[in-house]
Amino acid sequence: MTQLKIEIPSIYKPLFTLRKRHKVFYGGRGSGHSHNIARSLLVIGMQKTTRILCAREFQNSIAESVHRLLTDLTQEYGLDFFYEVTRNEIRGKNGTLFIFRGLHFDPAGVKSLEGVDIVWLEEAEKISNESLDFLIPTIRKNDSEIWYTFNPYKKTDPVYERFILQARDDAYVQKVNWTDNPWFPDVLKSELEFDKRTNPDKYKWVWLGEPLGLSDAQVFRNKFEIQSFETPQNIQFYFGADWGFAQDPTTLTRSFIQNKCLYIDHEAYGVGVEIEDIPKLFNSVPNSNQWRIYADSARPETISYVSRNGYPKLTGVKKWAGSIEDGIEFMRSFEKIIIHPRCKHTIDEFELYSYKQDRLTGDILPIILDKSNHCIDSIRYSLVDHVQNRNQTNGAWRKSLAI
Repeated sequence: MTQLKIEIPSIYKPLFTLRKRHKVFYGGRGSGHSHNIARSLLVIGMQKTTRILCAREFQNSIAESVHRLLTDLTQEYGLDFFYEVTRNEIRGKNGTLFIFRGLHFDPAGVKSLEGVDIVWLEEAEKISNESLDFLIPTIRKNDSEIWYTFNPYKKTDPVYERFILQARDDAYVQKVNWTDNPWFPDVLKSELEFDKRTNPDKYKWVWLGEPLGLSDAQVFRNKFEIQSFETPQNIQFYFGADWGFAQDPTTLTRSFIQNKCLYIDHEAYGVGVEIEDIPKLFNSVPNSNQWRIYADSARPETISYVSRNGYPKLTGVKKWAGSIEDGIEFMRSFEKIIIHPRCKHTIDEFELYSYKQDRLTGDILPIILDKSNHCIDSIRYSLVDHVQNRNQTNGAWRKSLAI
């Protein structure tokens, strides 16, 4: 039999050589920790019979688990001879078993898994204290381990408090960033450099794994949440586009309104996209060529080109004095803005979009900073008809002005 070669960076060596109850790998985006944990588990599962629980806080379907990642890796490395992939499990010929669970809605199901050898908690920044308090004593087999991978969000997140802010003898903690990933993709490098140059706070959070410092200056503070959902059939969509200038990103967002909430379910995002490549970028968002798209009117030549190349319903958005503030006020009028986890750049912007603060007093000023707003601008453009109608209804309509 041909010898298998599965490369795993040396920074993950403690997964194989060190005996610790808790093993924590955290850091910024592009670090590759999910892929390397998955590779490591596949190797360990081939070396000895191992029962592995892959869990996260919320898992409404198997599609939201790491099942797909593990399946793709078994195919990439030709491990089909050893692993049988079923709809809900992955089984090894030696009895190794991968199980997938959500902790929040299935505590009873987790309680039945006492014989687990390794737990992998992906997106561990979202794990609640209640889930950890239930899970940890349930995993009680001798020498069992719990592995955590996550991109830090807030210092107050339970996993961050328990393992990063507190030193523990029973835990191995390793920060892993993009510089530790030998396969860091070039497509992410351009985004990283853009954030590093234009938005240091975002760069530190997204790419260096520093926790986000939330404050009252956050424009959408307490107004949005990240949640998986199924898009309804026969719903009205709102599409908006923002054009990239120089190294700014070109974006397209899709959203819909239901039960007094705004749902954002798809995004397209590209830095340095040439004009001839914009239609291809937009094609990644379902049904985008079938609906009206309101786009930034500052680039009429771009609108003209894209509309001639598959997007005939693309329209420049009207702007007026105060249109930004009116659009943001309308977005904040929803009971909640719900963002699908696949819209990563939209999530980043909602976290970072802020009002200006006085440097001396710390007072929050009624001035919105013009950064971390490309996806947000797209959403704002897409809702322009609602914004105008709301202003007219309230008797506050201001005559359109080009700005």
